[in-house]
Amino acid sequence: MTGGHPHPWREGCEGAVSLTFDDGMPSQLDRALPILSENGLHGTFYVNPRGPDWRGMLAPWNAVADAGHEVGNHTVNHPCSCAFKETRTDCLETMTLDDMEWEIGEGRRRISEAIPGQVDFTFCYPCYHAHVGEGPARRSYVPVVARHHIAGRGKGDFANHPLTADLHHLYSFPVERQARSGMIGLVEEAMHRGQWAVLTFHGISEGHLSVTEADFSGLCGYLREHRDRIWTAPVVAVARAVRDWRSAASEQSGNAS
Repeated sequence: MTGGHPHPWREGCEGAVSLTFDDGMPSQLDRALPILSENGLHGTFYVNPRGPDWRGMLAPWNAVADAGHEVGNHTVNHPCSCAFKETRTDCLETMTLDDMEWEIGEGRRRISEAIPGQVDFTFCYPCYHAHVGEGPARRSYVPVVARHHIAGRGKGDFANHPLTADLHHLYSFPVERQARSGMIGLVEEAMHRGQWAVLTFHGISEGHLSVTEADFSGLCGYLREHRDRIWTAPVVAVARAVRDWRSAASEQSGNAS
Protein backbone atom coordinates (compact mmCIF):
# COMPACT_ATOMS: atom_id res chain seq x y z
CA MET A 1 0.00 0.00 0.00
CA THR A 2 1.34 3.48 -0.89
CA GLY A 3 -0.06 6.53 0.88
CA GLY A 4 -3.58 5.07 1.04
CA HIS A 5 -3.38 3.50 -2.43
CA PRO A 6 -3.50 -0.30 -2.03
CA HIS A 7 -2.90 -0.94 -5.73
CA PRO A 8 -1.87 0.87 -8.94
CA TRP A 9 -5.09 0.21 -10.87
CA ARG A 10 -7.54 2.80 -12.10
CA GLU A 11 -9.85 4.10 -9.36
CA GLY A 12 -12.49 1.55 -8.41
CA CYS A 13 -10.92 -1.32 -10.37
CA GLU A 14 -10.02 -4.71 -8.96
CA GLY A 15 -7.14 -5.36 -11.35
CA ALA A 16 -5.88 -4.77 -14.87
CA VAL A 17 -6.08 -6.52 -18.24
CA SER A 18 -3.93 -5.94 -21.32
CA LEU A 19 -4.91 -7.37 -24.70
CA THR A 20 -1.75 -7.94 -26.74
CA PHE A 21 -1.32 -8.99 -30.37
CA ASP A 22 1.82 -10.43 -31.95
CA ASP A 23 3.35 -10.24 -35.44
CA GLY A 24 1.26 -7.49 -37.06
CA MET A 25 -1.15 -9.89 -38.79
CA PRO A 26 -3.78 -8.58 -41.25
CA SER A 27 -6.70 -9.75 -39.12
CA GLN A 28 -5.51 -7.53 -36.30
CA LEU A 29 -6.07 -4.49 -38.51
CA ASP A 30 -9.18 -5.84 -40.24
CA ARG A 31 -10.98 -7.57 -37.35
CA ALA A 32 -9.42 -6.87 -33.93
CA LEU A 33 -9.21 -3.09 -34.25
CA PRO A 34 -12.87 -2.52 -35.24
CA ILE A 35 -14.02 -4.76 -32.36
CA LEU A 36 -11.81 -2.93 -29.88
CA SER A 37 -13.12 0.40 -31.16
CA GLU A 38 -16.75 -0.71 -30.88
CA ASN A 39 -16.15 -1.54 -27.24
CA GLY A 40 -14.04 1.50 -26.35
CA LEU A 41 -10.95 -0.61 -25.62
CA HIS A 42 -7.27 -0.16 -26.44
CA GLY A 43 -4.66 -2.86 -26.98
CA THR A 44 -0.96 -3.42 -27.62
CA PHE A 45 0.23 -4.56 -31.05
CA TYR A 46 3.77 -5.95 -31.33
CA VAL A 47 5.31 -5.66 -34.80
CA ASN A 48 8.55 -6.60 -36.60
CA PRO A 49 9.80 -3.68 -38.74
CA ARG A 50 11.88 -5.89 -41.04
CA GLY A 51 12.90 -5.81 -44.68
CA PRO A 52 13.91 -2.97 -46.99
CA ASP A 53 10.40 -1.46 -46.91
CA TRP A 54 10.00 -1.45 -43.13
CA ARG A 55 8.66 2.11 -43.28
CA GLY A 56 5.90 1.03 -45.61
CA MET A 57 5.12 -1.96 -43.40
CA LEU A 58 4.75 0.33 -40.38
CA ALA A 59 2.62 2.93 -42.22
CA PRO A 60 -0.80 1.42 -41.29
CA TRP A 61 0.23 1.24 -37.65
CA ASN A 62 0.66 4.99 -37.35
CA ALA A 63 -3.12 5.39 -37.39
CA VAL A 64 -3.40 2.58 -34.84
CA ALA A 65 -1.16 4.50 -32.44
CA ASP A 66 -3.05 7.74 -33.16
CA ALA A 67 -6.25 5.93 -32.08
CA GLY A 68 -4.78 5.32 -28.63
CA HIS A 69 -3.38 1.81 -29.06
CA GLU A 70 0.24 0.89 -28.35
CA VAL A 71 2.48 -0.29 -31.20
CA GLY A 72 5.33 -2.20 -29.56
CA ASN A 73 8.69 -3.71 -30.44
CA HIS A 74 8.86 -7.42 -31.37
CA THR A 75 12.48 -7.15 -32.67
CA VAL A 76 13.37 -6.61 -36.31
CA ASN A 77 13.68 -10.23 -37.44
CA HIS A 78 11.73 -12.25 -34.83
CA PRO A 79 14.56 -14.62 -33.75
CA CYS A 80 13.42 -17.82 -32.01
CA SER A 81 15.08 -20.93 -30.63
CA CYS A 82 16.89 -23.30 -33.00
CA ALA A 83 14.58 -26.01 -31.62
CA PHE A 84 11.84 -24.53 -33.82
CA LYS A 85 13.91 -24.99 -37.00
CA GLU A 86 15.69 -27.61 -39.05
CA THR A 87 18.90 -25.59 -39.26
CA ARG A 88 21.11 -23.78 -36.75
CA THR A 89 21.17 -20.47 -38.55
CA ASP A 90 19.58 -17.19 -37.50
CA CYS A 91 18.33 -18.57 -34.20
CA LEU A 92 18.85 -17.69 -30.55
CA GLU A 93 21.30 -20.44 -29.65
CA THR A 94 23.77 -19.10 -32.25
CA MET A 95 23.23 -15.42 -31.36
CA THR A 96 25.00 -13.17 -28.85
CA LEU A 97 23.83 -10.43 -26.51
CA ASP A 98 25.28 -7.93 -28.98
CA ASP A 99 23.09 -9.44 -31.70
CA MET A 100 20.02 -8.93 -29.50
CA GLU A 101 21.16 -5.41 -28.64
CA TRP A 102 20.89 -4.63 -32.36
CA GLU A 103 17.57 -6.48 -32.84
CA ILE A 104 15.93 -4.64 -29.94
CA GLY A 105 17.62 -1.28 -30.36
CA GLU A 106 17.05 -1.13 -34.11
CA GLY A 107 13.45 -2.30 -33.73
CA ARG A 108 12.85 0.49 -31.24
CA ARG A 109 14.55 3.04 -33.48
CA ARG A 110 12.50 2.13 -36.54
CA ILE A 111 9.19 2.20 -34.69
CA SER A 112 10.07 5.54 -33.07
CA GLU A 113 10.97 7.00 -36.46
CA ALA A 114 7.86 5.71 -38.23
CA ILE A 115 5.44 6.46 -35.36
CA PRO A 116 6.89 9.59 -33.72
CA GLY A 117 3.73 10.33 -31.76
CA GLN A 118 4.35 7.52 -29.29
CA VAL A 119 6.11 8.74 -26.16
CA ASP A 120 7.08 5.22 -25.13
CA PHE A 121 6.25 1.60 -25.89
CA THR A 122 7.05 -1.89 -24.64
CA PHE A 123 8.80 -5.02 -25.91
CA CYS A 124 7.56 -8.55 -26.67
CA TYR A 125 9.82 -11.63 -26.68
CA PRO A 126 9.56 -13.51 -30.01
CA CYS A 127 8.33 -17.07 -29.40
CA TYR A 128 8.37 -16.10 -25.68
CA HIS A 129 12.12 -16.93 -25.57
CA ALA A 130 14.42 -14.68 -23.53
CA HIS A 131 17.88 -16.26 -24.03
CA VAL A 132 20.82 -16.40 -26.39
CA GLY A 133 23.41 -19.17 -26.57
CA GLU A 134 23.05 -22.65 -25.16
CA GLY A 135 24.38 -24.88 -22.39
CA PRO A 136 27.10 -23.18 -20.28
CA ALA A 137 27.02 -20.18 -22.64
CA ARG A 138 23.25 -19.58 -22.36
CA ARG A 139 22.47 -16.02 -21.26
CA SER A 140 19.29 -14.09 -20.57
CA TYR A 141 18.70 -11.03 -22.73
CA VAL A 142 16.16 -9.57 -20.30
CA PRO A 143 18.79 -6.95 -19.23
CA VAL A 144 19.01 -5.81 -22.86
CA VAL A 145 15.25 -5.29 -22.93
CA ALA A 146 15.48 -3.33 -19.68
CA ARG A 147 17.95 -0.91 -21.26
CA HIS A 148 15.57 -0.07 -24.10
CA HIS A 149 12.02 -0.42 -22.76
CA ILE A 150 9.89 0.24 -19.70
CA ALA A 151 8.53 -3.33 -19.87
CA GLY A 152 8.74 -6.60 -21.79
CA ARG A 153 6.06 -9.24 -22.29
CA GLY A 154 6.91 -12.93 -22.08
CA LYS A 155 4.82 -15.98 -21.23
CA GLY A 156 3.77 -17.57 -17.96
CA ASP A 157 1.18 -19.57 -16.11
CA PHE A 158 0.03 -16.74 -13.83
CA ALA A 159 -1.16 -13.17 -13.88
CA ASN A 160 1.26 -10.47 -12.70
CA HIS A 161 1.31 -9.31 -9.07
CA PRO A 162 1.79 -5.53 -8.95
CA LEU A 163 4.34 -5.73 -6.14
CA THR A 164 6.56 -8.50 -7.40
CA ALA A 165 6.24 -8.99 -11.18
CA ASP A 166 9.36 -8.37 -13.26
CA LEU A 167 8.22 -5.56 -15.54
CA HIS A 168 10.85 -6.54 -18.08
CA HIS A 169 9.66 -10.14 -18.27
CA LEU A 170 5.93 -10.03 -17.65
CA TYR A 171 3.85 -13.18 -17.72
CA SER A 172 1.11 -13.54 -20.31
CA PHE A 173 -1.53 -16.12 -21.19
CA PRO A 174 -1.47 -17.30 -24.83
CA VAL A 175 -5.17 -17.73 -25.63
CA GLU A 176 -5.17 -19.22 -29.12
CA ARG A 177 -8.15 -21.53 -29.75
CA GLN A 178 -9.75 -20.51 -26.44
CA ALA A 179 -13.44 -19.80 -26.13
CA ARG A 180 -14.86 -16.59 -24.72
CA SER A 181 -15.63 -18.32 -21.43
CA GLY A 182 -12.05 -19.49 -20.96
CA MET A 183 -10.60 -16.04 -21.57
CA ILE A 184 -13.10 -14.44 -19.21
CA GLY A 185 -12.15 -17.04 -16.61
CA LEU A 186 -8.49 -15.98 -16.78
CA VAL A 187 -9.52 -12.35 -16.41
CA GLU A 188 -11.81 -12.99 -13.45
CA GLU A 189 -9.21 -15.07 -11.61
CA ALA A 190 -6.77 -12.18 -11.94
CA MET A 191 -9.40 -9.71 -10.70
CA HIS A 192 -10.09 -11.94 -7.68
CA ARG A 193 -6.38 -11.80 -6.82
CA GLY A 194 -5.97 -8.09 -7.56
CA GLN A 195 -3.50 -8.78 -10.37
CA TRP A 196 -2.70 -7.87 -13.98
CA ALA A 197 -3.72 -10.39 -16.64
CA VAL A 198 -1.98 -10.06 -20.00
CA LEU A 199 -3.62 -12.01 -22.83
CA THR A 200 -1.67 -12.85 -26.01
CA PHE A 201 -3.41 -13.09 -29.39
CA HIS A 202 -2.12 -13.73 -32.87
CA GLY A 203 -4.76 -14.05 -35.60
CA ILE A 204 -8.45 -13.28 -35.19
CA SER A 205 -10.06 -16.02 -37.30
CA GLU A 206 -6.71 -16.21 -39.12
CA GLY A 207 -3.82 -18.67 -38.98
CA HIS A 208 -3.01 -21.63 -36.74
CA LEU A 209 -2.77 -19.55 -33.52
CA SER A 210 -6.22 -18.13 -33.89
CA VAL A 211 -9.16 -17.02 -31.77
CA THR A 212 -12.52 -16.81 -33.51
CA GLU A 213 -13.92 -13.39 -34.21
CA ALA A 214 -17.04 -14.28 -32.21
CA ASP A 215 -15.06 -15.30 -29.13
CA PHE A 216 -12.85 -12.22 -29.30
CA SER A 217 -15.90 -10.00 -29.69
CA GLY A 218 -17.54 -11.71 -26.73
CA LEU A 219 -14.49 -11.08 -24.54
CA CYS A 220 -14.35 -7.42 -25.54
CA GLY A 221 -18.05 -6.99 -24.86
CA TYR A 222 -17.55 -8.47 -21.39
CA LEU A 223 -14.67 -6.11 -20.66
CA ARG A 224 -16.80 -3.17 -21.81
CA GLU A 225 -19.70 -4.20 -19.58
CA HIS A 226 -17.38 -4.53 -16.57
CA ARG A 227 -15.18 -1.50 -17.22
CA ASP A 228 -16.06 -0.03 -13.81
CA ARG A 229 -14.14 -2.81 -12.06
CA ILE A 230 -11.77 -4.16 -14.76
CA TRP A 231 -9.15 -1.74 -16.08
CA THR A 232 -8.35 -2.69 -19.70
CA ALA A 233 -5.35 -0.79 -21.02
CA PRO A 234 -2.23 -1.21 -23.18
CA VAL A 235 0.83 -2.77 -21.57
CA VAL A 236 2.71 0.53 -21.53
CA ALA A 237 -0.07 2.29 -19.60
CA VAL A 238 -0.30 -0.40 -16.92
CA ALA A 239 3.49 -0.70 -16.69
CA ARG A 240 3.77 3.05 -16.07
CA ALA A 241 1.13 2.87 -13.35
CA VAL A 242 2.88 -0.05 -11.63
CA ARG A 243 6.29 1.62 -11.90
CA ASP A 244 5.02 4.91 -10.46
CA TRP A 245 3.12 3.14 -7.68
CA ARG A 246 6.23 1.20 -6.69
CA SER A 247 8.32 4.38 -6.79
CA ALA A 248 5.87 6.13 -4.48
CA ALA A 249 5.99 3.17 -2.10
CA SER A 250 9.79 3.26 -2.08
CA GLU A 251 9.83 6.99 -1.35
CA GLN A 252 7.28 6.56 1.42
CA SER A 253 9.34 3.77 2.96
CA GLY A 254 12.50 5.90 2.78
CA ASN A 255 10.80 8.85 4.43
CA ALA A 256 9.42 6.63 7.19
CA SER A 257 12.90 5.33 8.03
